[in-house]
Amino acid sequence: MAEARQAKFAIGDVVKHRLFPFRGVIFDVDPVFNNTEEWWLSIPPDMRPRKDQPFYHLLAENAQSSYVAYVSEQNLLPDPDSGPVNHPDIKKHFAGFRNGRYDWRAPVRM
Repeated sequence: MAEARQAKFAIGDVVKHRLFPFRGVIFDVDPVFNNTEEWWLSIPPDMRPRKDQPFYHLLAENAQSSYVAYVSEQNLLPDPDSGPVNHPDIKKHFAGFRNGRYDWRAPVRM
């Protein structure tokens, strides 16, 4: 089992991908890789990230669409100055956007 590191980014942070033209807001964090081996092996070997680092779930956007992305810490850069992310699920997870980041929306208890 890989040893977990302290995450560099937090839920609500706006980030962009280091190599590909998309950005997003973090809505969940895995302390180490927690996806399928098939997913990991689908990444070209010269671009495949290490598994022993935090991986982030993003509400992501690019010029064409919105989607959910799973990205390693080594491939993310902060992007707080580019404004809000335009993803249809933002309001499900976040209460608002201020000072370059999103405020987490507390779950509603029934």
